[in-house]
Amino acid sequence: MSARTLKIVLAYDGTRFVGWQRQAEGTSIQGLLEEALGRIEGRPVAVAGSGRTDAGVHALGQVASVRLEHPISTDELLRALNAMLPPDVRVLTVDEAPEGFHARYSAREKTYRYLLASGRVGPFDSRFAWVVPYALDLAAMAAAAPLLEGEHDFAAFQSTGTGVAHARRRITRSAVAECRLAEMLGQALRPAATGTPGARLFSYEVTADGFLRHMVRAIVGSLVEIGAGRREPSWLGEVLREGARGQAGPTAPACGLFLVRVGY
Repeated sequence: MSARTLKIVLAYDGTRFVGWQRQAEGTSIQGLLEEALGRIEGRPVAVAGSGRTDAGVHALGQVASVRLEHPISTDELLRALNAMLPPDVRVLTVDEAPEGFHARYSAREKTYRYLLASGRVGPFDSRFAWVVPYALDLAAMAAAAPLLEGEHDFAAFQSTGTGVAHARRRITRSAVAECRLAEMLGQALRPAATGTPGARLFSYEVTADGFLRHMVRAIVGSLVEIGAGRREPSWLGEVLREGARGQAGPTAPACGLFLVRVGY
């Protein structure tokens, strides 16, 4: 039988994993998915992801593509994969994709969400959000975030050693809002996310045609500098124009970052 291309959408709690990409040591999402699909296919298979998520980063809509010869239906494959994968990794959909579809190279945009918590936080807040031990000014962060929209050189928000040809990216949406934990995590993770009375939760959501290594986390670290009152909102635009990583804020921890969706 000729091989067909499948598009697989997954959600996962990345807390205990080394990230999406298979590593020499530790458990990865890619490794788990390849092993499960290999058992069905009867031979090793290679799975492509829409992009890497680092250790501790979560996903609500990671996309993977794979070529399979096994005639199993997409519905049966979804059920089989979820039976083999651990409960903190869930396959949401499996669909046949057009010839030539590739989870990474066919992607046109991605959306990430970062969660920040302050106040009387609970045990689940700290699992899925960066718990900041001081009050944050929502209005200041919300005023700063849109300054990143448009096409710019985002070198100021890029970790070193990435090896990319250039740092120009186009952000179509950059916004901060107050939210509730259960609303932000989606159906896949919602049962564990009750939130805590007295806690304040903020979400930073950004959509772009591509992202640099630790770009979202560096942006969030800079927004927290503004929210804490250490910088004015206009400072974010100045950092963007100067292009020096050392001028921006710290890299936020991985625990609050989610890959929300990938557009094709």
